[in-house]
Amino acid sequence: MAANPPTILANRFIMILRPYQKVAVSDACKALDKHKNTLVVAPTGAGKTIMLSALVGKRHKEGKKVLIVQHRDELVNQNKQKFEKVNPLLTTSIVNGTVKHWDGEAVFSMVQTISRERNLRDRPKFDMVVIDEGHHAAAPTYRRVIDAVLEDNEHAEIVGFTATPNRGDGKGLRGVFNNCSHQIQISSLINEGFLVRPKTFVIDLGVNSQLENVTKRGKEYDMEEVAAIMDRQVINDRIVREWREKAGDRKTVVFCSTVKHAEHLCNAFIADGVDADFVTGETDKALRAQMLHDLEFGDLQVVVNVAVLTEGFDAPPVACVILTRPCSQKSTMVQMIGRGLRIIDPEIYSDILKTDCIVMDFGTSVITHGSIDDAANLDGREKLEEGEAPTKICPECESEVHARVNECPICGHVFQSPEKSELDSFVMTEYDLMQISPFLWMDPYGKGTVIMATGFQGYAMVGNIKDHWIAIAKPNKKPAKVVAIGEKVQAMAAADDFLREVEDGSAANKTKRWLNDIATPKQKELLRSNGVQVSEMDLSFTKYKAACMLGYYFNRNEIDRLIENNWKKITGEDYATR
Repeated sequence: MAANPPTILANRFIMILRPYQKVAVSDACKALDKHKNTLVVAPTGAGKTIMLSALVGKRHKEGKKVLIVQHRDELVNQNKQKFEKVNPLLTTSIVNGTVKHWDGEAVFSMVQTISRERNLRDRPKFDMVVIDEGHHAAAPTYRRVIDAVLEDNEHAEIVGFTATPNRGDGKGLRGVFNNCSHQIQISSLINEGFLVRPKTFVIDLGVNSQLENVTKRGKEYDMEEVAAIMDRQVINDRIVREWREKAGDRKTVVFCSTVKHAEHLCNAFIADGVDADFVTGETDKALRAQMLHDLEFGDLQVVVNVAVLTEGFDAPPVACVILTRPCSQKSTMVQMIGRGLRIIDPEIYSDILKTDCIVMDFGTSVITHGSIDDAANLDGREKLEEGEAPTKICPECESEVHARVNECPICGHVFQSPEKSELDSFVMTEYDLMQISPFLWMDPYGKGTVIMATGFQGYAMVGNIKDHWIAIAKPNKKPAKVVAIGEKVQAMAAADDFLREVEDGSAANKTKRWLNDIATPKQKELLRSNGVQVSEMDLSFTKYKAACMLGYYFNRNEIDRLIENNWKKITGEDYATR
């Protein structure tokens, strides 16, 4: 009898998905089996490209081709690299203005390129189209691509991934998608440490009653009316004073009602000695790019805008968001607040410590909408079991959507919410993460100050430094690095993500089996040489515990150096005076 084929062929993706990512991919697969199309809503920070890649790997069959459409040219190569990491056995290629390589099992292209008549004419037959920013799917360029693929293959599957399902032009997505298979809640990402916690201040400058009576034009408030209320020197100066008091040292993004309002408020910041600028839809692209670079890496501290920075803007150092206008739709509010919720990478932003985001609402949005989620579900845990995802039917467009949504991702219909929750009522539960991790996190010293996990490709540790936690990770044969500094759950999430990226499922299972194996004589000898007292009679001293402790002792100098380098940033004190 022939030997069984290698197990890697049964599972094409190497990276271990986060639990909610696994559920989202599973729900999307079930929706595709039923509808041949689906939309997945995943906020910034959820790992949208990883889920997209895992879904393709799971659906792919030999001889089938997938088209992955991006809306920006710089994302093509970036997302292709992530895709290859998740799906190392699938071939990839690029179609852009310079090269036309159609031979990959997964073809990456920007929509402006692939939608050109010549490229559509030369295209091969595709079995799946994945739209990276699914809310663009109703645009003419995307429809040309989708329609051409379906003309060749009526059974082709259409998938959209997006953080912002509601289009700015109010055009629904019903023509492309008839269901939303999964929606990841922002609160889940916050509770499990993948986004920072919003610390919210609702501030009434004596005009809230006027704002509540502003006229609606369509689905949005009349911003000229809002400007007439908010764009006054006395109010602009007061906003600056409140910002100074609550968030004066933070990188900040401000959302205003009109261009003039943005300009006047920006001038109020400048008059107070703040390095500030404002951006509009008419701002030159090169100037805009430079401005946002200066906000992220330079001395620019405040950028004021109208609605330019609600989408496609990502600057992790931003740790304060100011709303000076009401938002009629919760999705708009969430997009704005989301600009400040990204976790920072200490390697990239070595001089910045970010553990939360201050949200200052002068425009009644938080009062109106209550929760940052589309549904009031703040338990911080996605369902982990397989089975049918809970759904409901939108009464306006008849799309099948996830049961928890308050706003239909397909057409924008607002469901009645049974309750409101405070924006900052999040409970950080690091032990939930420890329990759902594929790796065993343990406290090898029993003091609660260090938590470690190890695999075959590296180790990760989380240690306490006064009121903060630092996450340090080391891949084999490479230097250790700091992957997070923040609250315990944030550090845990970053460290766990590191292991998910460098290890595979078999490694996670093998390390867990070490729990039942007594530490080897060699391990005990090495630990004793580092001053650890290990009794030969202690049968609870396992191989895994020994591996974690040895990981620390073998790399102690490197770990200490990283802690020393970050000590002042974390504590405000010199390392020598600790």
